[in-house]
Amino acid sequence: MKRIMLKAKIQKLTVTETNREYEGSLTLDEDLMKAVDMLPFEKVHVYNISNGERFSTYLIKGSKGAGGVGVNGAAVHKAEKGDKLIVVSYVVLEEEEIDFFMPKILIVGEDNRIKTIK
Repeated sequence: MKRIMLKAKIQKLTVTETNREYEGSLTLDEDLMKAVDMLPFEKVHVYNISNGERFSTYLIKGSKGAGGVGVNGAAVHKAEKGDKLIVVSYVVLEEEEIDFFMPKILIVGEDNRIKTIK
């Protein structure tokens, strides 16, 4: 049997920009993506701490070290500049892989810079 498990989580992100005209997705600082092994075009779930909204999208690599978090396209109806987000990705694992797998948890500071990695 396979199970869907948490692969990575970035907590306390602050939205720095929105762009309704872009086709869609979430732009995320390249340093943050690398820290939790997330890739461009990877599916992610976004949980908006500020307003309770939730949505799925894919990642676009943002400028390295800039701390940018951009919500694009139709998702701008779910988040606005200044909102706090949690971004998560999941992985499908076989039963025998579960005991050996640990998700990466990243908490950022107010500037969207890495504060803690668990």
